[in-house]
Amino acid sequence: MILTTSLAFVAATLAADSLPESIRLPYNHPGLVVDLGVGLWASPFPMDFDGDGDPDLLVACADTPSNGIYFFENPGGSDTPVFKPGVRIGEAVHNTTISYTGGKPIMARPKEVYPDFGPDGWGKREKIDFVFKEDLGKTRANQWKFADYDGNGARDLVLGIGVWADYGWDDAWNERGEWQNGPLHGYVYVVPNTGTNDAPEYGEPFRVQAGGSDVDTYGCPSPNFADFDNDGDLDLLTGEFLDRLTYFENTGTRSEPVYAAGRFIQQDRKTLHLDLQMLQVVAFDWNQDGHTDVIVGKEDGRVVYLRHTGWQQGGVPLFDPPVYFQQEAVHVKTGALSTPYGIDWDGDGDDDILSGDTAGYLNFVENLGGDPPQWAAPVYLKADGETIRIQAGPNGSIQGPAEAKWGYTVLNAADWNHDGLPDLVINSIWGRVEWFENIGTRTEPKLKAAQPIEVEWKGKTPKPAWTWWKPKGDELVTQWRTTPIVYDWNGDGLNDLAMLDTEGYFSLYERAKKRRKLVLLPPQRVFLDEAGQPLRLNERTAGGSGRRKIAVTDWDGDGLPDLLLNSSSADWMRCVSAEGGTWRFAAPQLLDGRKVAGHTSCPATVDWDQNGIPDLLVGAEDGFFYYLKNPRSK
Repeated sequence: MILTTSLAFVAATLAADSLPESIRLPYNHPGLVVDLGVGLWASPFPMDFDGDGDPDLLVACADTPSNGIYFFENPGGSDTPVFKPGVRIGEAVHNTTISYTGGKPIMARPKEVYPDFGPDGWGKREKIDFVFKEDLGKTRANQWKFADYDGNGARDLVLGIGVWADYGWDDAWNERGEWQNGPLHGYVYVVPNTGTNDAPEYGEPFRVQAGGSDVDTYGCPSPNFADFDNDGDLDLLTGEFLDRLTYFENTGTRSEPVYAAGRFIQQDRKTLHLDLQMLQVVAFDWNQDGHTDVIVGKEDGRVVYLRHTGWQQGGVPLFDPPVYFQQEAVHVKTGALSTPYGIDWDGDGDDDILSGDTAGYLNFVENLGGDPPQWAAPVYLKADGETIRIQAGPNGSIQGPAEAKWGYTVLNAADWNHDGLPDLVINSIWGRVEWFENIGTRTEPKLKAAQPIEVEWKGKTPKPAWTWWKPKGDELVTQWRTTPIVYDWNGDGLNDLAMLDTEGYFSLYERAKKRRKLVLLPPQRVFLDEAGQPLRLNERTAGGSGRRKIAVTDWDGDGLPDLLLNSSSADWMRCVSAEGGTWRFAAPQLLDGRKVAGHTSCPATVDWDQNGIPDLLVGAEDGFFYYLKNPRSK
């Protein structure tokens, strides 16, 4: 009977002309306020878009599936308002910028400018008659902006270019964890306009100098020429690919700028490090007090506001601590590249969401009940009273020091030590598999600091060939950014671990009891494809390794454990047999007709309607979640 049901289910799925599409998960929570956010890579464009006298916020993201420029209306009443939900007004393209000259905002992209951008659309497109001829090798940021650099009334062209030629990208560590390639570069060019604003004539570009050398930020400069110290000339403020803002004071004049060496913006007399990286920086007097503030979009789609206090400290503008703009909640979001896991974390009888993200946090989104569920705002989980955050730091990412702020956490929640409470088992950018023991209660979880998952290795502790650092003791170190699955595969009542091994094979780390102690045995390649070959889910090396997000569930109700894998949304690998200590799986089959992945996705299962049938929840790179009912529920 089970087999007949399963085959009918498969046939119905394969015969479908088109796949059902997941829906973006709504908060269903009127009155809830959360951080304003779009998808991956936020580029903010503050302006009075609706003409009501206060500045609104437009934010672009050029990712999949949230590509667009979104209008967040400012309802007024505060310089930190709660914005209305974002309304998509058009397509987004990488390297779109905003400039403020002549009393109005000007939108631009490389080689084109839109001087009439507004509520009626982009307006006319004007070609920028300039060709950048310098060969910089591999570049990433290519930001074209405008500023009257020399005060002659004509808008000059400003280029911010992030250069990756020296950096390369991947696997350049020596055995001491020292990066053998060069750094990122971020150069600022001015292309002087010898004509007029209506008929520009661009001359030869030159690199802006500061302190006797090129302005050179750590990638992605986002240059902003503005009078930050209110002395009548234009200073320069930049961002970077990492997390700092740099100020270059104009010690010359309005017509003949001379820039001092760059100094980092500070908070409490220490360099300000924003929470995440890939900064898109805009200088704009947000609160209209005559002092130029700073608005910053970050990789996770959120936007930070730094209010200029009107004061300086050591000749550098002093800003209030950064705050996130807020919005009326619409759709559930946790950072970027969200990695959900569905579990009743707080023991109240319904499935909540736990999720990792690029920033390395572990997020808890509480299910407040209802049908459909209502959701609380995400909160970061803590261990030993401290917010959990895994980061690469200067040398933890195989792809180099430019990824210092990332953590790429991915998790499973299960009773790892068999004490009746769900614990957390995680992997991250490091490839080091760890667990957080729950020492609280079923309804009030409380986590201890991370401990390594240890294996009873036979001989030398293995690691991926490209991992420069050595594992400590018997700890499990494998490929990065891939899911550790806690599941009792052999039915002996002990939770095993399944995940990619150091060569990318999906492997079983079996649990056993020895001397009244739980131990984890070395990996076995017992998961096979239909041809009986070991299931290798990633053959790539170094930065291309790992990355597979995996969930285990009986998707078709035949009593066998299937796999769900990341893809354009989620793939289903049906378990076709489980015998002799091996499991065979069919080829992947797409479940969701909606593409939610550019880089990757992360499938999970939930049962919010409590009908005993697992439904699909997919975390996407835009940080939102996408929900699809299992066809069996119909």
